[in-house]
Amino acid sequence: MPTFVKIQLPSNGETIAVHDGELQVPARPIIPFIAGDGIGRDIMPPTRQVLDAAIEKAYQGRRAIEWLEVYAGAKAQELYGEVLPEDTFKAIRRFTVALKGPLKTPIGSGFRSLNVALRQTLDLYACIRPVRYLPGVPSPLKHPERVNFVIVRENTEDVYAGIEWERGTPEAQKLISLLNNEFGTHIRSDSGIGIKPISETGSKRLVRKAIQYALDHGRRRVTLMHKGNIMKYTEGAFRKWGYDLAAEEFSDRVISEDTLWDQYDGKLPDGKILLNDRIADITFQHVLLRPTEFEVIATPNLNGDYLSDACAAQVGGLGVAPGANIGDSMGLFEPTHGTAPSHAGKNEVNPMALILSGVMMLDYLGWGEAGELIQQALAKTIGQKRVTYDLARQMEGATKLSTSEFGEAVSENL
Repeated sequence: MPTFVKIQLPSNGETIAVHDGELQVPARPIIPFIAGDGIGRDIMPPTRQVLDAAIEKAYQGRRAIEWLEVYAGAKAQELYGEVLPEDTFKAIRRFTVALKGPLKTPIGSGFRSLNVALRQTLDLYACIRPVRYLPGVPSPLKHPERVNFVIVRENTEDVYAGIEWERGTPEAQKLISLLNNEFGTHIRSDSGIGIKPISETGSKRLVRKAIQYALDHGRRRVTLMHKGNIMKYTEGAFRKWGYDLAAEEFSDRVISEDTLWDQYDGKLPDGKILLNDRIADITFQHVLLRPTEFEVIATPNLNGDYLSDACAAQVGGLGVAPGANIGDSMGLFEPTHGTAPSHAGKNEVNPMALILSGVMMLDYLGWGEAGELIQQALAKTIGQKRVTYDLARQMEGATKLSTSEFGEAVSENL
């Protein structure tokens, strides 16, 4: 067991073990949580309340989570004098699964983003963001119920690798000179410079995760979203490596679009998954006009960030958008939204995105029965029009609840 500086371990609870890549979850696992900055401290308590109540309801005391608070962001700065202490990395590595609220990166912290730093340092390379409509949630679409797909976004490469130099710096000038003089480019001298790495290793493991997710969750279509018509050796290579990976490791289960039409007249055979690809810009149109064509979308980092936020708007906004960051044997679950500092401490924001991230965590633990209870309770609470202000202002006859009251209402409806 690692030694911690500020973290107090619970008196009860056991550690999740990993054998051959599979989680071995005890009846009372220790789960670290980061409350987060801004509204994180408003939404974490009701989320834990709902998760605990659902676990008790589903398993009648046979299972429970032993929560362990770990620190990042402002509270970590107060306790440790730094925003991302080694204690936090040690705890997540040790206990394998964690729940996290939103974090703000303080100016001058040394990190471009605390969220990105956690993902990259822990090698949580797949960001999984389901986009699914919950009945009763206000939506700008005529048929939001048709939206039900999962975005699997690469987490460690692309422009989010943070390899860039400011205009006018010696590094930028040196690189511009090298590219112009040695490679024949025509980059203006007053340019900032960024590098976009996309590797075969990173691409293949991401597509592997997307295909395996489809197999595990009964999804029958995986779409590679890319801008390979323009960025041929990065995003175009992502597309190629995705197809290569499918042929190398899933040839008995996955077929391409060409094969679908050449051999099966466009009708997907039972037991098969379709792997196809779409250009990024047309994907944004199709998720609006033809959302039923998508089930799992695998994409590089920047595309996935844009797409997941845009698609969340179709089903009610970021307040209902959950997420997970998954590696080979580790998971960090967090909402898609940010810290919303103007709402912090007012007990008014919607905790649903963090609650749904907790549902994803329960599914990851193999505790799907508790997760299903929460889904049903959320639907019932929304159906009663007992919602937080963001939804209440869009619903006629709604009862506006505070953050904590919403958590209580969901717990009552379990």
